[in-house]
Amino acid sequence: MKPLGIFGGTFDPIHFGHLRTAFELREVLGIDEMRFVPAGSPPHRDTPLADARLRLALVEAAIADQPGFALDDREVHRAGPSYMVLTLRELRAEFPTRPLCLVLGMDAFLGLPQWHEWRELPTLAHLVVAHRPGWALPVEGPLGGLLAGRRTARVADLHDTPAGRILVHPVTQLEIASTDLRSLLAAGQDPRYLVPETVRTILRETGCYTRSTATR
Repeated sequence: MKPLGIFGGTFDPIHFGHLRTAFELREVLGIDEMRFVPAGSPPHRDTPLADARLRLALVEAAIADQPGFALDDREVHRAGPSYMVLTLRELRAEFPTRPLCLVLGMDAFLGLPQWHEWRELPTLAHLVVAHRPGWALPVEGPLGGLLAGRRTARVADLHDTPAGRILVHPVTQLEIASTDLRSLLAAGQDPRYLVPETVRTILRETGCYTRSTATR
């Protein structure tokens, strides 16, 4: 059974940087389905500017025409902070033997020790780190030890076991950040070519990122 990919985030809003990373990793790693999991109440950052329902709609619109992409809304409907460990426990209960691959950006991986029950994550899923040029992997400390014991360069390892390995893979870097995109929208500028056209339409119709709120 091919791996199931889990791509979490606030997606506030989703843009081509997210989509390209998910697309490349799904293709390269042979992931059967890449699930986008918007956080309902992210514990590691400020409250998203767009409410959960709108962010779900934006993700759904962004991935509608891409085979192998799917929306998973469990964190939005689950009460309390959107801890990834809870999501992985639920998925592991649903798929006891299927390989699960949690996709992390390099910045998220480096901040992993601040995550809730983070040491349990690699027991529930493989960790796939989207590498960015100029970012160095730790060789010491808790993450250095984690990499020393679990890192692999073999894609096959993600298929042969349900969880437990860490694979670092470079992806095409599109210099798009949700923070900058919110500022652009707040200034009344057009997000064309930064987001899918379906997302652009929703953003322009709802005006959800106004100057008064998008400066956070």
